[in-house]
Amino acid sequence: MKAAISMVAALSLALVCTNAIAAKRYGEKLCNNPHYTCYRVKSGDSWSNLFANQEKQDIVKRVNRMNVRLRPGIVIAIPKTLDSINHFDVAPFPLQIDPRGEKWVRVDLRTLAWAAYDEKGHMVHWGPVSGGRKWCNDIGAPCRTATGNYRVVRKQDYNCTSSVFPLPFGGAAMPFCMHYYRAFALHGSFDVPGYNDSHGCVRMFINDARWLNEHFVDNYTKVSVQAD
Repeated sequence: MKAAISMVAALSLALVCTNAIAAKRYGEKLCNNPHYTCYRVKSGDSWSNLFANQEKQDIVKRVNRMNVRLRPGIVIAIPKTLDSINHFDVAPFPLQIDPRGEKWVRVDLRTLAWAAYDEKGHMVHWGPVSGGRKWCNDIGAPCRTATGNYRVVRKQDYNCTSSVFPLPFGGAAMPFCMHYYRAFALHGSFDVPGYNDSHGCVRMFINDARWLNEHFVDNYTKVSVQAD
């Protein structure tokens, strides 16, 4: 498919039935939602040739909570009103909350999303996340993300790396990391797959992590992490 999917109704999209199969990726959960159309990726498909318009491409990536390369068989959900919406229209959080008198970052590992709220309770940005797996074979233990209320204790630039993973010496890229508890951090990643798949850190889109790191988060900014 060469043209951008800017008029979803005009395209011959493959409808996907997910009633009999448990959805693994977040987007598949939206297939029975009347506001979305689901499409099964074919050989030769890519983000850029399905969605030439960068803004629309970004919205679909956020809806599906993923930025990984598309492979045949992956199912993605596409808003039927893609032409007329922006990314705030598909946010899984309220745009306004009761003011808390301070800015804070909310992370919800159930909806695989984060949101930044200012001192007056206005959402100023949001995006996808991928948290810790239930089990990590390399360490032989669960590696769930630490949940609760924390404060950012340190942040680094694009060159931030893990001191632990991969075992045994570390070195995994964690661009624009923002540590909030022990080795747990919010950080950018090119591997946000639409489900929880990290060693415990909160992966974000690279541009989202950069925005948070450079324009929103200070040392001691509140981070609230929720899970099942």
